Amino acid sequence: MNRLISCCLLMLTGTALLTGTASAAEPASCKNVRLGVVNWTDVIATSAMTQVLLDDLGYSVKQTSASQQIIFAGIRDQRLDMFLGYWNPLMTQTITPFVEQKQVRVLAEPSLKDARATLAVPTYLADKGLKSFADIAKFKKELGGKIYGIEPGSGANTQIKDMIAKNRFGLGDFQLVESSEAGMLSAVTRAVKRNEAIVFFGWAPHPMNVNQDMTYLSGSEDALGPNEGMATVWTVTAPDYASRCPNVDKLLGNLTFTAADESRMMQPLLEHKDAFDSARQWLKDHPQDRQRWLQGVTTFDGKPAA
Repeated sequence: MNRLISCCLLMLTGTALLTGTASAAEPASCKNVRLGVVNWTDVIATSAMTQVLLDDLGYSVKQTSASQQIIFAGIRDQRLDMFLGYWNPLMTQTITPFVEQKQVRVLAEPSLKDARATLAVPTYLADKGLKSFADIAKFKKELGGKIYGIEPGSGANTQIKDMIAKNRFGLGDFQLVESSEAGMLSAVTRAVKRNEAIVFFGWAPHPMNVNQDMTYLSGSEDALGPNEGMATVWTVTAPDYASRCPNVDKLLGNLTFTAADESRMMQPLLEHKDAFDSARQWLKDHPQDRQRWLQGVTTFDGKPAA
């Protein structure tokens, strides 16, 4: 009998230990999450969503806004933990040295599978014949010899500059106007109001696809990526982050989106609404997303997230 009792006590003790391990809090070092953010509306929206979820789980998130190069270097130098906006292939040239040196880690699956990024024009300009990359040079006078890009140092700008430097599609005499997402969109809006010609860097997900009657150019010959600019978006972390902070890493792996949903998440931000308030409203209106994203995730102190 005593042997039986001892056996049962050992089994109960083992069960308790296993349960404690499964729901154990993450190390204190994981509580402070350092998130790099580029100033693109899609990345701002998904980063805000991530921060709201982590705040609710008991973490403390600090966002740092910087260029993609600085963010990758920040992860390498252990000043940042993660980045939710690696666009492949647009940023691939930038991130490749960090990946090859194993200074950053790209998650196994993309957070967004149906993205797109390439040159675009207002549809009225496409109707006049500017439908492909080869057509741009034909409209040089109307375009003022300019192509409108985004922030300096971005992968998109690098690839456009490369096209110009190599005189691809006869663009050798063109100038890339480097600005920001907001600056570029303002230039497009002005051109549309005046019914003027403009070629600009466009992408989806983004409300521009709804707010502007725009046409993506064909015939890129992979200049801005294969399949006429079709892209995927990935989350990047420190190389050892999954082993150090598995709970946060589990959440990051769960955070997948569609281009249509992200475009809707981004719309309030273009209307100058707060990104965090917009994220909270989305979670309130879409409880199925919250449930999906928190599947298998716990709070910082080890309690079920649900």
